[in-house]
Amino acid sequence: MQKLKRIQSRAVPLPAENIDTDQIIPARFLKSIDRKGFGENLFRDWRFNIHTGEPDPDFVLNKSAYSGGILVAGNNFGCGSSREHAAWSLTDYGFKVIVSSYFADIFKGNALNNGLLPVKVSEEFLKDILKNVTRNPESEISVDVELQTISFNGKTETFELDSYKKICLLNGYDDIDFLISKKQAIKEFELKTQKYEQQLF
Repeated sequence: MQKLKRIQSRAVPLPAENIDTDQIIPARFLKSIDRKGFGENLFRDWRFNIHTGEPDPDFVLNKSAYSGGILVAGNNFGCGSSREHAAWSLTDYGFKVIVSSYFADIFKGNALNNGLLPVKVSEEFLKDILKNVTRNPESEISVDVELQTISFNGKTETFELDSYKKICLLNGYDDIDFLISKKQAIKEFELKTQKYEQQLF
């Protein structure tokens, strides 16, 4: 995974609430176990006309004014089934941060495991961001993983982040990478344990 320490970026506003994982990546596209390529079908049934297959010009991802590595969504993002593909599709599309006032627990875990940062903010802060980004597409949001802050237009809020997942994000680790980073410490512990056991017997 890529390191994520700080991102300052334009954002894509998607104010809909209760966006579930089937809306993020429809079940009919879950045929691959390779993480690449899922971004093509992110929000497929919203991005494209069901009958013609053409891009829907009214959907935000099809509007050239909006771009960037941050998605600002409505409350209760990622609810529904536990498919990890939802996180894969968002990261493959290019998003690094998702902002909402609430995330489904399983989605939140899947996102963090794949280097995607879910930033939970207050409802008031979320409304302000959505209003600002919608009116001013070129405005930027700043997210600092180390400080656990999100800022825009002179306003700042802190967000919670598990200390272990924070280490992983800052260093670009998945769970295996983290264990490998502790290889020397593990060896030293094993040596101490062996010496202690030898003293006992």
